[in-house]
Order: sequence, then structure tokens, then C-alpha cells
Amino acid sequence: MEQERIPKPGQIYRHFKNNFYQIITVATHTETEEKMVVYQALYGNYKTYARPLSMFMSEVDMVKYPNIKQKYRFEQVIIKEEDVKESLDNFALTANEEVKKNTASDLKVSEQGINEVHEEGSINPVLLEFLEADSYEEKLAILTHKKKYITDKILNDMAVSIDCTLDEGAIEERIAEFAYCLQTHARFENRRLR
Repeated sequence: MEQERIPKPGQIYRHFKNNFYQIITVATHTETEEKMVVYQALYGNYKTYARPLSMFMSEVDMVKYPNIKQKYRFEQVIIKEEDVKESLDNFALTANEEVKKNTASDLKVSEQGINEVHEEGSINPVLLEFLEADSYEEKLAILTHKKKYITDKILNDMAVSIDCTLDEGAIEERIAEFAYCLQTHARFENRRLR
């Protein structure tokens, strides 16, 4: 087998049916010692597959698929740096426009001067203060003192920022549940610092 064609982790391959896959590894079958390519789909639900290396590297059956132009079943896709930069620039522009559009639809300025969502393209000041807090104790203090300004959306954003999952329910119950989570984190944070 051609050594330079053996897939390596991280490489991207195009199947002859025009789907893209990323190589995870080349493994060895425990019973037969056969080399297996483990790869993940880069579309749909990102399923992971394993296929014998010989089959992965085989040529397309031109009798069965006469209209296919690709020589091999899977061919490596070489991505040029300038293509990646252009794609990232396009992605950033699209993402930025999407954020502005979504944020603009959430705008409501409260009379107290605290905004549910501040201005177009900006973050809620309570959420920002929470995210910038240096310790879990500070985060807990913000949660406690700014409770009346916290909506379900802000609470969910706060919880996600520290990898905490909250159950559905009344906002007061969810805030109490999140406060308990922050207290637990703060307790372990303090032990670690001793």
C-alpha cells in the first residue's frame, strides 16, 4: 500500500459521493490485526465510522459508478491557507450579522436604567458583570444583588458560562438552584486555594 496515501488523524477526505469526513485515527482490529480507518462525518449528525484501510483506500468501482470522476473511494482534501482565511472571514461576517439581528430583536430598556438587552450588539450589563467576576463568590453576590433584573435568558447564559444545567421551572426556583451551584463551586474554589 502506498505509504503517503495512508490517512493521518485530522486529515479531511472527500468520499466519491461528495461527502466530507475527518480522520480520527488508523486502528488495528483486535482479532484480525487488520488496519481500520476510524473517521467522522462532517455533515448531518457527525456519525463516526470504521472501515478497513484497504477498502478506504480502494479505487471507485467504475462499472457500478460510471459517472464518477474521482479515482479513489476517498481522496484527501488539501485546504489552502488562503481558502481557510477567506472562509473564516465570510463566517465572521455572517456570524456578526446574525448576532446583531438576534440581539436587535431582544432589545428592551427598563426604566431603572438596567437593560434586559442593552443596545444593539451589546451585552446585558448584569450578565457582563457576572461574566467578568473573578471568583464564584463574586458571581454569587451579583446573582443575589441583581436578582430582580435577571430573566430566564440571562440566567441560562450565566449557567452555561460555568457549565451548570438548570431544571425548568419558576424563575425564583431556578435562581435558588443556580445559587446552590455557585455556592458549591465557591466552596471547592476556596479549598483549592489553601
